[in-house]
Amino acid sequence: MVRTQVTLTDEQHRRLRRAARARGVSMSELVRQAVDATVPDEDALRRRNWERALSVVGRYHSGLPDIAERHDDYLPDEW
Repeated sequence: MVRTQVTLTDEQHRRLRRAARARGVSMSELVRQAVDATVPDEDALRRRNWERALSVVGRYHSGLPDIAERHDDYLPDEW
């Protein structure tokens, strides 16, 4: 973990301390949770998108035995 200093107003500090106590976690944990909820993990998002894209590979069948070689011939019929 990386130690980071953050400056809060007195009111923000009171609210953070009160919320952390109510949830039974440290103020640091509550800040980490807020960061996770607010700032997207771009690497995780990229992996999810990649996995989603790969999930369709091989799922559908055209019924045409030569679609890989003649795809340009078939496209005008569909589009």
